[in-house]
Parts: sequence; structure tokens; C-alpha cells
Amino acid sequence: MKHADHVDLLRGGVSSAGGQWADLGSGTGAFTLALADLIGPQGTIFSVDIDRSALIEQEKKMRSRFPGLKVQYEAADFARPLGLPPLDGVVMANSLHFHRKKLPIIRAVHGLLRSGGRLILVEYNVDRGHAWVPFPLSYPAWEELAGRAGFLSTRRIGTKPSGFLREIYSAVSIAASDRAGQTDGSGSLV
Repeated sequence: MKHADHVDLLRGGVSSAGGQWADLGSGTGAFTLALADLIGPQGTIFSVDIDRSALIEQEKKMRSRFPGLKVQYEAADFARPLGLPPLDGVVMANSLHFHRKKLPIIRAVHGLLRSGGRLILVEYNVDRGHAWVPFPLSYPAWEELAGRAGFLSTRRIGTKPSGFLREIYSAVSIAASDRAGQTDGSGSLV
């Protein structure tokens, strides 16, 4: 995919320029750069990845293309608690499929967001993976998981064909205010 494809996949989930966003599992920054394009220099990005060398490579690209944008790089595992400020949005692009137990992660991401904040997920639209993409989740599976984690108004915002695993999709889910709408996993509200 090209930069324009990455931007297209995120565009429907970013409602305005600016704000505080995080890219969790950002790697070398393909989607971080796309997010930078959409939020502009008045925004802030917290770029989190476990691979410090990937973040160094990403920082070089970001400085070259978006020198005025404030980006904080953090070498960390997003599956563990993160010390981030309240966020307007989070991007998780091709990062969640490395985790079998997704619900605790998504609930923690919900807790990072301000009321009404947005989680944009980019994922392969299949439920079976392989060695390089061990635990993908289809859009219907994401919709169900996002609801269990307390997100509202989940909707698909883009798709792109993929020779790798058929199709990649993007979806945006809106964080419920406080704990309203969260369930305990059995469908009962907490």
C-alpha cells in the first residue's frame, strides 16, 4: 500500500484536525504518517511500539515530512499499562492481530480515551491467520469485541484489497462516556 491508501483508511475516523492521538504498535510509521497528514501540525501524536529501532526509523521519516508536528516516541508494549494523557483518538493498525487475548487490551485502550474519543482499527478481514498474522479479526468479530469493551457506534470506514489475506478494513469505534455501555463480557452492563 502507498501513503495515500493509509490516509484513506484513516480518513473516515478523524473528524477534525488537531487533538491528542496515539498510534499503538506504530512500527516504522506508515499509519503514523497518515495520521499526521490528517491531524496536521496543531495535533500531537504519541507513537508507541515495542521495537525501539522501528521508532528511530519512524522519527527520521516524521521529521522529514512533518517537521512541525509534535510526536512523542515511546518504546513500550501497548498490552501493558501506558502513562498517556487522555486522548482524542487511538490508531491500532495491524497491531492487534499479534494478541490472542484482545478484550483486556481494548478495554485498556477505552480507558485512555476521553468520552467520545475514537479508536480506529485497521485489520485483515479474516478470523484465521498464519505465522505472520497469528490472530486477525474480521469486521463482524471487531464489532462484537468493541461493544464488549464499551465502545459505541462502531462502523467500517474503509477497505483495501490485500494479496496477503484478501482484504484489509478500517473501522472507527466511539468511546462511551465513563463506563456507560460497558459490559462484563457476558452482555450484562457494568
